[in-house]
Amino acid sequence: MTDVAVSGSIAEAAGSRLRGLLKGPLLFPILLGALLIVVIAATSVGGAGIPLARIPAALGLADPVAMTERDRLVLLSVRLPRIAIAIIIGALLAASGAIMQGLFRNPLADPALVGVSSGGALAAATTIVIGDRMTGHTTPLPFAVLPIAAFGGSLITTAILQRLASRGRTTSIAIFLLAGLAIAALAGAGIGLLVFIADDRALRDITFWMLGSLGGATWEKVSLIAPFLLAMFAAVPFLGRGLDLLVLGESEAFHMGIAVERLKRICIVLIAAMTGAAVAFAGVVGFVGIVVPHLLRLVIGPGHRKLLPASAILGAILLLGADTAARTIAAPAEVPIGVLTALVGAPFFLVLLLRQRGLAGL
Repeated sequence: MTDVAVSGSIAEAAGSRLRGLLKGPLLFPILLGALLIVVIAATSVGGAGIPLARIPAALGLADPVAMTERDRLVLLSVRLPRIAIAIIIGALLAASGAIMQGLFRNPLADPALVGVSSGGALAAATTIVIGDRMTGHTTPLPFAVLPIAAFGGSLITTAILQRLASRGRTTSIAIFLLAGLAIAALAGAGIGLLVFIADDRALRDITFWMLGSLGGATWEKVSLIAPFLLAMFAAVPFLGRGLDLLVLGESEAFHMGIAVERLKRICIVLIAAMTGAAVAFAGVVGFVGIVVPHLLRLVIGPGHRKLLPASAILGAILLLGADTAARTIAAPAEVPIGVLTALVGAPFFLVLLLRQRGLAGL
């Protein structure tokens, strides 16, 4: 018992020291360092492995004799675009979850759980089926159409949630969660109907949205989704103080100089844009937006000026690590990333809840 108590004290002291480091100026250097390590691992690991010693040559940073044309093709045309899009989508999902949790003052709020992602997926699936019928199965839709459709679906879903959950200047968290579950169920039913009437090609595309995948990443897709990430980082300085004061209540935030309704509209548009972009490019990927902000709140506190950018970086780390595992654990096959994040994220989130309530001996 004494050894166990000593070990527990040591672990608790180590955890307190780590939290102290993360709350200080080392937070972002630690997160960026971890992201760099994951990027290096993701660059080398895969079905077509590239030894680390040959990567500088493939990037033109060393003697080209040390590389092969296969290395250059795999790295520049396949792996680096996929790494970039995994980083961007992970950051968007985690940041949108942090914004939604701050907006509704509820750590359980998450675009994937309350129907925002499902709304985007329903809009994308509808576009796939209708576009397939309109083009006569001959011409693929322009790629930009799907992000626009997913954005519109996420925006409409988020606006409906906000409308249903708000009464006057107050927001009902219970109505918000219940309405979100109902909207998610309706979106799921709509997607099921589309699956029933879809042909084989459209059915494969819809299945992609529902399971989630980062396959087929290209630099063109990266260039299309990158502005959403830039918009998020540009909005962080203007959202942090408002979301911090919103925790006190909408009336209190209003009397402290926050334009609450404008803040809500900005947050709704950002959540819809980031979630819609993520759904359009990767399908439905759950639990990133709920686990990452919740974990960071336990470590660095609830201040959104740090929480939002930290969530973006940790979300990028999490999704890039998950994607690296998804394309290697069953190589040459690929595990759907949405399945993998749910398998890992759901139990992890339950542990966090149990620990927070003091029901688990952790």
